[in-house]
Amino acid sequence: MAVIETNTKSSLHTRSNSFPSASHPLVSQFEEHLQRLKGSEATSLLSSSSVTYKLNGMQALHDSADRLLQLPIEQEALARECKDKWIDDLLEGSLRLLDICSTAKDCLLQSKENMYELQSVVRRRKGNENEFTIEGVKYLASRKKMKKLIGKALENLKAIKNEHRASSSNKDKATLSMHSFLKEAEAVTLRSLESLLLFISDPKGHSNHSRWSAIPKLMTPKRAVCDSRESNTNEFEKVDTALQSLTSHKPSSIENFLTHMENLEMCIQDLEIGVENLSRKLIRNRVSLLNIFSHQS
Repeated sequence: MAVIETNTKSSLHTRSNSFPSASHPLVSQFEEHLQRLKGSEATSLLSSSSVTYKLNGMQALHDSADRLLQLPIEQEALARECKDKWIDDLLEGSLRLLDICSTAKDCLLQSKENMYELQSVVRRRKGNENEFTIEGVKYLASRKKMKKLIGKALENLKAIKNEHRASSSNKDKATLSMHSFLKEAEAVTLRSLESLLLFISDPKGHSNHSRWSAIPKLMTPKRAVCDSRESNTNEFEKVDTALQSLTSHKPSSIENFLTHMENLEMCIQDLEIGVENLSRKLIRNRVSLLNIFSHQS
């Protein structure tokens, strides 16, 4: 049997006997991904790089969770400790995460389609200001509708997070188990997806999170997807602002606007890939849970 290091043992000694394989390396990996994702919440800056970092963190976390769920000893422990109410809670939670991912994917797809229409007008007939203004107004109107849709999703998220806080505050720390691990993963994923929705819909909404501080440099991903040299950049915000100026016939550069659109296109593409990969991992986890509980019924 593998020897448990002192620091690992210290972090896991409160786990109950219902989590028999606490010494397994995958447990430490899971907790490492969990803590890293929690640490990413320390940023007040909703930049494309910080959101991408969280998407990568969520993928790693749920990939680690699925590896745990493939261990026979964990399957037995989870099936043994989970009553019907807990089973329903876990399965409902997985659906919540998938629903939020679906909302994000729909919004990113809509943003991309509207952006392509606008780019087409600009590149096809740069001199036709009237046509550009019409398409620009349509784009901004679509953005407004999207913000309302995401606003409703964020309200639902707020209610779900309150439920999580109430549940965790009532939980006995000495009885933490595989079920608790999965609920922790769900809670941090909800908060990270909230950041994604805020980034898409309300670039300046991060000002409400004044308790946050910047992400340490050592936590910055090697490939900061669609990152900008400006510390507070938001590709959606830049396009919105530039478009508002152009449709209002204020002095602005079409060339700069096209540059912003190209940056937004790359950003959306990267976010779409991240959300799609996350969705696949969430689906895989849900299938694993369904298999575990169906075999025990």
